Amino acid sequence: MTAYLRQFAASFRFLLTATVLLGVLYPLAMFGVGQAIASAQANGSIAQLNGQPAASSLIAQAVPDKETRFFFPRPSSVKWDPTTSGATNLGPSDPARAKAESDARAAIAAREGVAESAVPLDAVTASASGLDPDISPAYAELQVPRVAKATGLSTEQVEKLVADATSNPVLSLLGQPAVNTTKLNLAIAGQIK
Repeated sequence: MTAYLRQFAASFRFLLTATVLLGVLYPLAMFGVGQAIASAQANGSIAQLNGQPAASSLIAQAVPDKETRFFFPRPSSVKWDPTTSGATNLGPSDPARAKAESDARAAIAAREGVAESAVPLDAVTASASGLDPDISPAYAELQVPRVAKATGLSTEQVEKLVADATSNPVLSLLGQPAVNTTKLNLAIAGQIK
């Protein structure tokens, strides 16, 4: 009987130790690490304008159609509303999607003064979230002359701002270069008074 009680006591101690370590301490530690990372990311995404918080660099900001001083982000299927993130449900062969892309391509070509064939694909397609602030360097380059003319900045100045807002792939392997329109537009706003 005493051997049975010793085994039971050892098992019970192990159960208590495992419960405290794996059921309480480990989850609390992981929660704390997660909170620290999330807080650092959220606070690190706040872009500044004249020393004041202006926008999150993780979310595209809408640019009115008539506004020529700033870079346009990709289209948004959620109208840049951060409370509702999502893509369009239209498939690649859907006639409504083809018409929307064709209309957008024609409007962008007219706005930028280029042929429709020069308009990059990301200029006419929304991201999966509908909130992505990143555009391709090709779409940014397409917009440089218009922004330079509208702001009075030189083309070289605007191209430097584009280069500063461009992120490159991790280790030149993962991802592709992207221009963050939120950071870029805030940099332009800081240059023009």
